[in-house]
Amino acid sequence: MGVETELKLSLPLSAAPRLRKHPLLAGQRPQRQHLANTYYDTPALDLKKRRIALRHRHTAWGQLLTVKSAEPAVGGLACRSEWEAPSLPGVFDFSHVDDKPLRKWLEGLVPVLQPAFTTDFVRNTWLLEPAPGTRVELAFDHGKVSCGEAQEALCEIELELLEGPASALFELALALQADLPLRPEAVSKAERGYRVFQQARPQPARARKAGIDKGMAPLAAFKVIALECVEQLQRNEAGARAGLDPEFVHQARVAIRRLRSALRLWRPLLPAVFREHFAPAWRDLAATLGEARNLDVFATETLPPLLAAFPERPPLTRLQHLAERRRQHAQADVRRAFDAPWFARLLLGFTAALHALPESGSAAEGDAVQGGASDKAAEPQTLSAFARRRLRRFDRDVQRLSSAIGSDPEAHHQLRIAFKRLRYALEFMAPLYGTHAIRRYLAAAAEMQALLGAMNDLTVAERLVAELRRRRTDDIVHGWLAGQAVLLHNLLPAALSGFVEARKPWRGGRG
Repeated sequence: MGVETELKLSLPLSAAPRLRKHPLLAGQRPQRQHLANTYYDTPALDLKKRRIALRHRHTAWGQLLTVKSAEPAVGGLACRSEWEAPSLPGVFDFSHVDDKPLRKWLEGLVPVLQPAFTTDFVRNTWLLEPAPGTRVELAFDHGKVSCGEAQEALCEIELELLEGPASALFELALALQADLPLRPEAVSKAERGYRVFQQARPQPARARKAGIDKGMAPLAAFKVIALECVEQLQRNEAGARAGLDPEFVHQARVAIRRLRSALRLWRPLLPAVFREHFAPAWRDLAATLGEARNLDVFATETLPPLLAAFPERPPLTRLQHLAERRRQHAQADVRRAFDAPWFARLLLGFTAALHALPESGSAAEGDAVQGGASDKAAEPQTLSAFARRRLRRFDRDVQRLSSAIGSDPEAHHQLRIAFKRLRYALEFMAPLYGTHAIRRYLAAAAEMQALLGAMNDLTVAERLVAELRRRRTDDIVHGWLAGQAVLLHNLLPAALSGFVEARKPWRGGRG
């Protein structure tokens, strides 16, 4: 078995001539080959479900049978297991697969394997040696993914590590990106093929269960969580840019919120230069998505009940038109942000910096002052101890803000932010605790967050109404919003009491 470590980047076809003339490729004549591939699966798509890609590749030198795991690329980087051997057309001989359970499973599927889709492209490759002991193959692929009459264009660069550290891939990609419009690509050719095969409309990607365990070092766990957030963002980016469904913007915003929460949660262990370099960029992108999301909620959730209750009321109709116009402007801002070169550089640079972080580290300078006495200790030796210390800190913030809660919208907003931080931190650390305990606590936190979120939506609605009209609006709008705010505020004490009484999962946890 081989392990393929590659960095995948998309490139507009119009920029291909600039790639060939790039100084890093100067003096080299690329090797050119035509590659035609047929991917197989069962009628039930068993391979897709197990994230396995199976293909026959036709080359000028003969047929190759390839079995490849299909772990998602994050920030463009993917490490996949691969088994490849010469083959005959239509013959499935898996004797080269040294994973015995996998080989046996594949052999059992042979009677029902059938072609699913094809990829057909021209590949130009350059062999680069950016440093002694480091070799990287740069492959530029241009062609298409097809299934019957349906097809999707293919134009991408793959940087495959042949020898040396994975950091060499990022260094090379960043050097290329300085002169070319390269973007990290999360979708593999197999994923593209299944998308064409199923003719499936893209769906918003929600956060997956945190892939950590208690045996990890705290910084190693941060890297896993942060990469998962980046993957969620990437998988919602295209849909958010295209304006396909407001949920894409919502989930892209959730991904950034989770990432920013992770940066805050692991703050004591992160180098100051890392935080200071990336935190402002993520904050600015979150603000752009936040404005679009606020207008989506206003147009699709806040206004419809008003319009239904007071039909054919001209001031409301005008407000609806103004909101929709503002919403389109916000969507254009989202599209410009995702299309901007700085966003592509942020994705690639942040992913490179994550992989460069050490697996362990000491507390960041200055955190002890901000964190209080309990945060003055050196880095704990276990993830469980680190989680317990930081969750207690976040819980104290919530309790402090809860005790001072009143009718001030700003106080509600600050409490909502504190709840979000605590909830995301709990979701990140959930694998460390019992399922029942974490489920009950998260449910209580989610109820509070939903209530505070609804209250915040009404506050935002008041602001938007004032901004959209710029003059005195229909009293019905203000009266309805104020009435809804009172109803929600009356629910706050009971929800807050239920959260305070819920058992903390980290109490009595093993360190």
